[in-house]
Amino acid sequence: MHDGVRPAGAVQEEPVTRAATLAEIAQEAGVSAPTVSKVLNGRADVAPATRERVEELLQRYGYRRRRGNRRASPLLELVFHELESAWAVEVIRGVENAVREEGLSIVLSESAERHGPGQSWVDGVLARRPTGVVLVLSDLDRSLREQLSRRDVPFVVLDPAGDPGQDVPAVGTTNWDGGLAATRHLLDLGHRRIGLIGGPARMMCSRARADGYRAALDMAGIPYDADLVREGSFHHESGRLLGLELLGLPERPTAVFAGNDLQALGLYEAARELGLRVPEDLSVVGFDDLPLARWVGPPLTTVRQPLTEMAEVATRLVIDLARGVRPGTLRVDLATSLVQRSSTAPPRTAVPGQVERG
Repeated sequence: MHDGVRPAGAVQEEPVTRAATLAEIAQEAGVSAPTVSKVLNGRADVAPATRERVEELLQRYGYRRRRGNRRASPLLELVFHELESAWAVEVIRGVENAVREEGLSIVLSESAERHGPGQSWVDGVLARRPTGVVLVLSDLDRSLREQLSRRDVPFVVLDPAGDPGQDVPAVGTTNWDGGLAATRHLLDLGHRRIGLIGGPARMMCSRARADGYRAALDMAGIPYDADLVREGSFHHESGRLLGLELLGLPERPTAVFAGNDLQALGLYEAARELGLRVPEDLSVVGFDDLPLARWVGPPLTTVRQPLTEMAEVATRLVIDLARGVRPGTLRVDLATSLVQRSSTAPPRTAVPGQVERG
């Protein structure tokens, strides 16, 4: 019995530090070397219990496929947690821009789990052997990350839902700065009762935008009012329903910062239902600057996050990783910017230092 063998019923040992061969892993797992190879390559014809046992040993021994041994397909895997959004179209456009010059094709998939793909997805990736993987708004479980790393499949997380960790390549945007700029713009117009319709608190981008909102209020000496804050999802209907709540308050906000453009358009609808005009009665700022922000009436003031450019950077980063090029940094954040259009104006109610408009 070689080092690292654990007899049945024995206390689990600390992870071994030496490398193991595929044959040794097969011997300890009680399977053939071709079976271990099937697990490594994501083949479906392996019993779940056997796969789990082999994966545990691969992780325990820190098994890594030697770089250069993997024959990659000319594919780039692009994974969304949901595709039903104009937001996704901008990301796909950026990925296409980057892969076109590399002669790669895109494989699109949507994770069945809430914010991260599961084991069945990883098995499919290993079987397809893509050049690399870009995961959008995803939390990739550590065990799944390790499986990709062991097979030498590079991956990058685009706009991560949570903290991906310092060792995970990720591309995002300056969400805190964007929330600060949006709220400051409303403050500069004279608004003091400024509402917030945020995204899910579990998502890092939502928290950062909300923190920027709160920081702007603090710097302006405006007390934070929890009654003016709502948490929802990044969807139109969420913006409408939460907008109805905020606009139905006895002292409603005169302006609202929405966590994304779709929520902002839902807020537009809520205002119309209540007979309020944008921007005469309510100023609205969104986040994303999707093409539709220019087309709605009135055109939406919003914070631009460069989605297409973010997708291009993430794609080029994963291609570089596939070539063995180590980036100077694993975390890239592209700058946001405020785009002023026609959905914001000074409030109708007089505020100190301003004359009430007729």
